[in-house]
Amino acid sequence: MEELIISAEREEKNYWRDLWSYRELLFFLAWRDILVRYKQTTVGVAWAIIVPLINIVIVTVIFQKVAGLPSNGIPSFLFVGGGTLLWQLFANAFSGSGNSIIGNSNLISKVYFPRLLVTAAPLAVGLVDYTISLAILGVMMVWYQFIPDFRILAAPLFIILALTASLGAGLWIAALTVKYRDFRFIAPFIVQAGMLISPLGYSSDRFPGFLRLLYSMNPMVGAIDGFRWAVFRGAVPLYWPELIISICTSALLLTTAVIHFRKTEKSFADII
Repeated sequence: MEELIISAEREEKNYWRDLWSYRELLFFLAWRDILVRYKQTTVGVAWAIIVPLINIVIVTVIFQKVAGLPSNGIPSFLFVGGGTLLWQLFANAFSGSGNSIIGNSNLISKVYFPRLLVTAAPLAVGLVDYTISLAILGVMMVWYQFIPDFRILAAPLFIILALTASLGAGLWIAALTVKYRDFRFIAPFIVQAGMLISPLGYSSDRFPGFLRLLYSMNPMVGAIDGFRWAVFRGAVPLYWPELIISICTSALLLTTAVIHFRKTEKSFADII
């Protein structure tokens, strides 16, 4: 049997290789979180459809019916659904990742493994929820007889962009929450505020010039507009400067989050 020696030196030299070596643990954590999420619930996985459906209705009423904002020629409910479902993916993955270290404190304080695995596992839960909730979008597209074209092949790229942003933000919150428990209350506020400043019920082309570029620093702006472009046959134009800024913001967020997480990771077991 191979001897496993746990030390600071080993952790530094082999950390990234260990991420691959411990991949089965990632699958186990993800599967466990998926089971726990729906265990002892009355309607089970239907929550993955009920919650986003309610959000779609609320956003549609506020932005499309009351405010009367345009939907780029796309049926209002369909237009809002495309943005809201992707936002729900970000929100679920971010919330799960941000609470992951505290939620797995018993495991972290006893066993060595790359802690990044704990923060990455909730992304799988969010992705499963998102896959189920896509049934809403599929039904609406059939109802409105709205058939995507070849652009839909690019849709996974914008889903990856949303997951990248959620992991970056989740890593920051996870690391900060270990030392400052107040961040447990900040994360829900970020989700609520982010929902208001993301283009769920409108397109970002309503912002002129420099304001649109500034708005694009919210990484979900490029992800949502890009996803709509891919799914709705280009009805929402793909604005490359916006997309590039959103990609760069997501990459910067994830990079700085990983650096900070790695710097503070060694102290997690002691603080928890």
